[in-house]
Amino acid sequence: MRLFWCITAGAAFVSVLSARLADAFLDHRIALMGDFAGLQYSLNPGIAWGMRLPAGIQEAAIGIALIVVVILAHREAKQSASLPPTPYPLISYALITGGGLANIIDRMPDGVVTDYFQIGSFPIFNVADSCVTVGVALLLLTTMNLAKT
Repeated sequence: MRLFWCITAGAAFVSVLSARLADAFLDHRIALMGDFAGLQYSLNPGIAWGMRLPAGIQEAAIGIALIVVVILAHREAKQSASLPPTPYPLISYALITGGGLANIIDRMPDGVVTDYFQIGSFPIFNVADSCVTVGVALLLLTTMNLAKT
């Protein structure tokens, strides 16, 4: 479980730090690859891709999802103690938890999440969103690989 908490803390720290830096210094779009990709400051009052749920429900859904992920990670840690160790499920859950926690921390002062990565026509996102996405992808790949064995 130590691996889980270290990765969770690291992902949350880097995510919150990058959001604070964007809040402080990103006052205009910075092109990284012309119009296709860049750093663009955006405030997101919704959840994934700017979708909004009614007041109260959005916060409850985020909190419940985070609790479920931590419970699943704890269950995975117990289960992996009796099996040959593979850290990928715990790493996956830690990235999801760290990213989710960072977005909650970012949302607390003003009710919005700071987004700043713009790629093509995809909605603008942040490091925390990337942690969640990579965690889910790794979890799916790990699950598919375990199903084959």
